[in-house]
Amino acid sequence: MPVKIVHGTALSDEQKKDLLHRLARVEGQIRGVQKLIANAAVPADCEGVAQQLAAARKALDRAFVTLLTDAIVTHTAAAANPEQAEKSARNLAALLDKFA
Repeated sequence: MPVKIVHGTALSDEQKKDLLHRLARVEGQIRGVQKLIANAAVPADCEGVAQQLAAARKALDRAFVTLLTDAIVTHTAAAANPEQAEKSARNLAALLDKFA
């Protein structure tokens, strides 16, 4: 079921669509990993599982970086003055510090 995109000021509709598309691809990769694990029969199958897990992790990391990059651009561009832009940038930097 498609997710309804709500218009707001956090991210643009296009930024949200891009992030949702990235996450849908990660979801597909994870489902593929689940199938690989379920069908693993020999020790060599673990290499394929590890490779796909690494790819999914990298894709999720890219989505995280995209989220923060988009937020920085959107929030600083919407700032009414340099002080508000700086405050937004500091808040986003704190998020990066907290979750990266």
